[in-house]
Amino acid sequence: GRLMKVFISQPMNGKTDEQIREERRIVEIRLYRKLNEKFEILDTVFDLDEGTHPLVYLGKGIEIMADADIVCFMKGWDESRGCIIEHDIAVRCGIERLFL
Repeated sequence: GRLMKVFISQPMNGKTDEQIREERRIVEIRLYRKLNEKFEILDTVFDLDEGTHPLVYLGKGIEIMADADIVCFMKGWDESRGCIIEHDIAVRCGIERLFL
């Protein structure tokens, strides 16, 4: 059948693209152990111009979250404004949540 689609909610403030990608690789390994099935991670790392408003990132992410079967929240999500909003949306829209 179709692959489970995973949305990663990840605090990104003050991190380089490389740090963000490295953290996502680690999460992917942990997800393989936890989910016991094949899955696809939805791509939410956007190459936008320097100085792009954080709400633009959030809006693009939420649009992608509409495709998700499960939203995975990374450590520190509860201290990140964007992740807290994503969590609220997942709860209100009934999308399964996983905390790593």
